[in-house]
Amino acid sequence: MMRKFLLTGTTALTLVLAACSPASEEKTTEKAVTSEDAKAFVAMVEKEYEEYYPYAARTYWIQANFVTVDSNALVAKVSAEGTAMAVKFANEAKKFNEIEVDPDTRRKLELLKQGITLPAPTNEAENRELAQLTSDLDAMYATGKDPRGRNDRELIKVMAESRNPDELLEAWTGWRTVSPPMKEKYARMVEIANKGAKELGYKDVGAMWRAGYDMPADDFRAEADRMWEQVKPLYSSLHCYVRARLGEKYGEDVVPQDQPIPAHLLGNMWAQEWGNIYDLVAPEGSDIGYDLTARLKDKGYDEIRMVKTGENFFSSLGFAPLPDTFWERSLIKKPQDREVQCHASAWDIDGKDDIRIKMCTQINADDFETVHHELGHNYYQRAYKNQSILYQGGANDGFHEAIGDTIALSITPDYLKQIGLIDKVPSAESDIGLLMRRALDKVAFLPFSLMVDQWRWKVFNGELTPDTYNSGWWDLRENYQGVKAPVERAADDFDPGAKYHIPGNTPYMRYFLARVLQFQFHKAACEMAGFEGPLHRCTIYNNKEVGEKFNAMLEMGQSKPWPEALEAFTGTRQMDGSAVLEYFAPLQKWLDEQNEGRSCGW
Repeated sequence: MMRKFLLTGTTALTLVLAACSPASEEKTTEKAVTSEDAKAFVAMVEKEYEEYYPYAARTYWIQANFVTVDSNALVAKVSAEGTAMAVKFANEAKKFNEIEVDPDTRRKLELLKQGITLPAPTNEAENRELAQLTSDLDAMYATGKDPRGRNDRELIKVMAESRNPDELLEAWTGWRTVSPPMKEKYARMVEIANKGAKELGYKDVGAMWRAGYDMPADDFRAEADRMWEQVKPLYSSLHCYVRARLGEKYGEDVVPQDQPIPAHLLGNMWAQEWGNIYDLVAPEGSDIGYDLTARLKDKGYDEIRMVKTGENFFSSLGFAPLPDTFWERSLIKKPQDREVQCHASAWDIDGKDDIRIKMCTQINADDFETVHHELGHNYYQRAYKNQSILYQGGANDGFHEAIGDTIALSITPDYLKQIGLIDKVPSAESDIGLLMRRALDKVAFLPFSLMVDQWRWKVFNGELTPDTYNSGWWDLRENYQGVKAPVERAADDFDPGAKYHIPGNTPYMRYFLARVLQFQFHKAACEMAGFEGPLHRCTIYNNKEVGEKFNAMLEMGQSKPWPEALEAFTGTRQMDGSAVLEYFAPLQKWLDEQNEGRSCGW
């Protein structure tokens, strides 16, 4: 996770819109604006954000590391201030929609307009109503409990660990009692936010979100589906195999072999990642040959050494060491004397060199990978520090997560041997187990990460109405995922609201793009390094040529359209899912052998 403070958090952006409604200001500002006005406006915005950014970042940092009533109150105040700035600047930026300006100024103006997840209209009453609706929806999810009084964390644990289908069904249906009361509020929120999007010059909120990808909004929709069609054969093979194994476990009356998989049996509340059922679908003889957690402990790793090892990976690529302030100011080990937010995150405090991570590091394989991932964010943040503050971000919203994940793909047995964590690289026979573990999360997630925003786009443009919200959701899930509701769902249900990102209004397409891009980056890096073996065995550790080109892409930040950043590293301007297929090719071959004679599809 990368923490960015240029604009405050996704749900916070709409919480205090009324504080800065520009309606009265626009009535008095009638004079024609010029290109010079636009440039002066952008310069003013950059100056204000440069002053606000470090102050806001430090406030959030304190709250994350000292969770108290007082720190929460300070963050609420900072969030309100940032929201007011963001909405004010977005509404002022739209004044220049019809003015001819240079490309750099136009890009900055568009980024300012797109910086608000849900734009409020200038009507003060609707402005306030939208703020209340988003706050209510967020609170409804956060405080939701099933009929037995269990919250989402407790139910997620049941979904991950239980193998009792009745218990799983109770947890699945129980959590979805939280969301039906959200539907009316959600529909009204959509109506008001669409008005705000139109005032900014967009057809609707979905079109505004898609406009952030440096191509016409409708073209991006087609581009996302194109990438999905590339990777769908691999997903279909995985789906067929998993469905068969679940049929063996629960019976084919529970898991029919010619239908979508019941959503409650895949180890996850939303059936989005399936890694929790690895024990049910693991290939025979799939022992990977070593236990990384045990090896870390045997070698005497502590929390600092875990992070130092991650730093060493980047140093081997030619990146400068992390600054002393990183080690002085990061939170790497969970304190014993206070509550902190333990979710791993990478922080950019001042837009320059004050980069940090915050994680309650544990000595295990998962956190070893997480450290490399989070540091990927930090090195990206430092690489674009000389860009305008408006350009200090990923080339598109999928890039930042993809960078961290790309580094994690290089944690191969060969890398572990080079740094002395294992004594020998296991034979190729163990690869299927490694690839299956990775596919259950990375490949299984692809269609879910695509369909969430496909559903929202249909909601925002009116293709789906409140009466068809739920049926539209399940139509998309069956079409893309081959997953179905385990029990009959009614029009009054609002199952989309049971996923945080829907009431929380967090765009989801970034996660789909990151899953595709990381493999594309990995393949390009391995070709650059001259690696000739299977893609899943490649590590870019200790290759400074790769590091130099990697850094050239990172330094661009968001200053150019993402195809230019992509081309700087991969040599192509098009996102491409073929690297996913190449990476998992040995697994797909094995899956297709296992699926011989089965009726795949749904």
